Amino acid sequence: MTARTASTVLVGRQPELAALRDALARARAGEPTTVLVGGEAGVGKTRLVEEFGRSATDAGARLLVGQCLELGEAGLPFAPFAAALRAVLRRDGPGVFDGYEAEFARLLPELARGPVGVAAPAPAPLSDAPRGYLFDLVAELFQRLAAGQPLVLLIEDLHWADRSTRDLIAFLVRAARTARLLLVCTYRTDELHRGHPLRPFLAELDRARGVERVELGRLDRDGTGAILADLLGAEPLARAVDDIHQRTQGNPFFIEELAAAGDPIGCAALPETLRDLLLARVDRLPDPAQRVLRIAAAGGTRFAHQLIAEVAGLPESELEDALRAAVAAQLVVADPEGDYEFRHALVREAVHDELLPGEHARLHARFAAAIEAQPHLVVAGRAPAEIAHHWYAAHDHPRALVTARTAACAAADRYAYAEQSRLLERVLELWELVPDAAERLGMDHLAVLEETIAAATTAGDYQRALTLTRAALAEVDTDAEPLRAARLLDRRGRMLAMLGKSDGMAELREAYRLASGVADGPERVRLLADIAAHLIRIDPEQAGALAAEATAAAEVLGEDLELLPTRIAMLCRAYRTPDLGLAELRRAEARARAAGNAPALVSALVHLSDVLFELGRYAESADAAAAGVSEARRVGISRSTGAYLLSNQAEALIALGRWDEADAACAEAARIDPPGVSGLHWLQLRANLRLARAHPGADELVGRALAFLGRPFLWPNHRLPLWELRIEAALAADDRAEAVRAAHAALADERLPQLPREGWPVLSAAARTAARAGDPELAAAVSALAAGLPTRCPAERAHAAQVGALLSAGDDALAGWRTAVAAWRADGQPYPLGRALLALAEAAAGAGERDEVAAAVGEAAAIAGRLGATPLAEQAAALARRVGLRGATRGRPGADLLTAREREVLRLVAEGHSNSRIAEQLFISPKTASVHVSRIIAKLDVSNRVEAAALAHRLGLLGEPTAPR
Repeated sequence: MTARTASTVLVGRQPELAALRDALARARAGEPTTVLVGGEAGVGKTRLVEEFGRSATDAGARLLVGQCLELGEAGLPFAPFAAALRAVLRRDGPGVFDGYEAEFARLLPELARGPVGVAAPAPAPLSDAPRGYLFDLVAELFQRLAAGQPLVLLIEDLHWADRSTRDLIAFLVRAARTARLLLVCTYRTDELHRGHPLRPFLAELDRARGVERVELGRLDRDGTGAILADLLGAEPLARAVDDIHQRTQGNPFFIEELAAAGDPIGCAALPETLRDLLLARVDRLPDPAQRVLRIAAAGGTRFAHQLIAEVAGLPESELEDALRAAVAAQLVVADPEGDYEFRHALVREAVHDELLPGEHARLHARFAAAIEAQPHLVVAGRAPAEIAHHWYAAHDHPRALVTARTAACAAADRYAYAEQSRLLERVLELWELVPDAAERLGMDHLAVLEETIAAATTAGDYQRALTLTRAALAEVDTDAEPLRAARLLDRRGRMLAMLGKSDGMAELREAYRLASGVADGPERVRLLADIAAHLIRIDPEQAGALAAEATAAAEVLGEDLELLPTRIAMLCRAYRTPDLGLAELRRAEARARAAGNAPALVSALVHLSDVLFELGRYAESADAAAAGVSEARRVGISRSTGAYLLSNQAEALIALGRWDEADAACAEAARIDPPGVSGLHWLQLRANLRLARAHPGADELVGRALAFLGRPFLWPNHRLPLWELRIEAALAADDRAEAVRAAHAALADERLPQLPREGWPVLSAAARTAARAGDPELAAAVSALAAGLPTRCPAERAHAAQVGALLSAGDDALAGWRTAVAAWRADGQPYPLGRALLALAEAAAGAGERDEVAAAVGEAAAIAGRLGATPLAEQAAALARRVGLRGATRGRPGADLLTAREREVLRLVAEGHSNSRIAEQLFISPKTASVHVSRIIAKLDVSNRVEAAALAHRLGLLGEPTAPR
């Protein structure tokens, strides 16, 4: 994937941009205003002020820009003002200087060579009196320029400003106070060492009235992801965002540099240009400070003073002098607790990469020994991981092996399963390099493999877990240890299904065969329960039989059941009860809480939120899912056992009409990046949400979700909603042929008749397609399937009523839609209610029930407005116009529906102009004109240009907008 070298979007700077716009508003009102924009190099100061400059000029302000030069105090005086005045001269000519060309020639030497014949100024420095006079002339010039339109003077890189430039700025801010002038100055905070002349200057400006500081911080993870998406032209993988954000710490320039270097996932080497830039300031340090900085780089981004003292072995005074130099150079920052931190992680990375091989090994060994002797020198709880890291970096393989295993156990105790998995992978890597590894660890290689598989699975790294199961199965002796082999086969079968590679049935059957030959015991009971839990969505009958077998064996053994997934697995039988096994789940939840078993509790809450949703108890479902999200996050299993909790929460919030909250939950799920098919649910929900809102990113999400249909295996409860999404996406694009194809493919799914929860929405979408396309064959197929599909819950009954209404005609349609609307009211989901109300209005209009039409359209429009469902709002407005309702939708529908440009195009259409002529009139391309005409026809719900023109005349859309009635 090729990345652009610079992002075109402004990310995460809305508050700062708003502050600049507010400052311009104050200046426009006559209040002299200055904004000082500070931030480290690369944080986006120039990008921010460029964006502000564009918006300021669009708002009628005049923009002047000046750049300070990196020449220091002895540089060109007044350089940024000279650049700004040069732009004034080019635009307005020498006359703008009002006869003072000779004085302004001190700033613009070219004025001395102009037609006015002014003598060149003497090169000697100005005395205070003439300089004050010049400052007055500059202020008066800006005053004249600002009289006609607000003036924005932007001075960049104030940290390089010479004394004269700073004095003129101070004069404008403190003395002249020019009305309608906004002065914006940018500077680098990481350049301001203790003796920098800008530090006292900024302190002085802070005391002046009308001066405001805006500090630009680094971007958060979402901001990093947004920049990467723009650079790459596609949504980046979550682990790519994590890696880039960790290394760049949210600095936009560094993000762009790493993205441009190649594949952003694990771009190991820093680009040479970026490395040279990072090391330039390091190279300017004294040699002792550089040596200490190299030692510190081996210790990590953050290090304690006492630890660096132990490793460096320097006299305290020498160490302090070296650290003081690094702090003064803005390479290291100190905190009150006595610790230090590299100002930027990439600086540490660049310095560390410069270590010689012997120096690298020696320093890391010294760090490891120091921390082993004094664990308190690092953050509490981090000693095992730090020791393991340093022995590994020192290439001391025996010590690295043992400490990696110790650190892995410590990571598991902290619920840091991803870290545990990485450390165990290191143990596997080192195994062959340490001849007596088994004796040192007290475990065989297969046991390490099993431990790593478990950690990777819990961390949600299913692909790695699957790979490791193959290696483990090659080592296990099936005859000697059948349960051990069965456990590995069970894990492999589940990973295959979770990754969409197969249903895993072959592995599960073999696992059950091996377990059948073993006497009952706790391990066998747990294995049977695991297999049963996996089989629920593949073969419910067999899952029920296995669950019963496991339960019976557990009771004989006196084994406590609250930790067993058997309770969940037995739901496949309990689904025949009116509460869908809710009571059983409540008991499982209570027992897990009482036992303090977080994984069992999270598992129960996943299923509990799911069943509550199916029962139509949406608020309770959202609450259960939210509780599970918190618990899963607490114990580090959000990407594994708790992977569905955020999407379950989003699903319930969508049903409650809390769409913004649902979208936020989907965004959080995207950040967690659930692995395999567990990442499909949130994706499908968000794609549907964006379709319903006509979001610009809808097509991309729909495409990503539908790509899952190409996997070798997909659970039917995942597959059927994708068929629905494919149909809805085609209908949203008004591609009736594709909608019909998708509907027929969906109805051919063999599992649809067995899954009413997922099947009814598919039938609704297919029935809508049949009605819109006028396809009797499709309608008959829907009707046949609907006749045999159960309706157990409110949503299923509402879908059934809706399907009946969609397939009916004439007077039956009106009655059918009345029934469907009542059913959706009983269920409580606002969006399907709004769609049903709109269909009811159309049926009522055909029957002449005008009052019913007005009420239904008005309610549908109100629902659409609350949800932000733009297409539904447009359809309501179009129907209101078609039937002559003027007050059924908010405001004046026709005028509100069309943009200002579309109204211009519509006016020309009504005058009979072709697309080419419209393009000429509006200075746009014929293709753009054609797009506008197509949108107008769609929005007005007419068939062609003639109907659009007639409707525009009838509704008064061609004149000035009138107040709503």
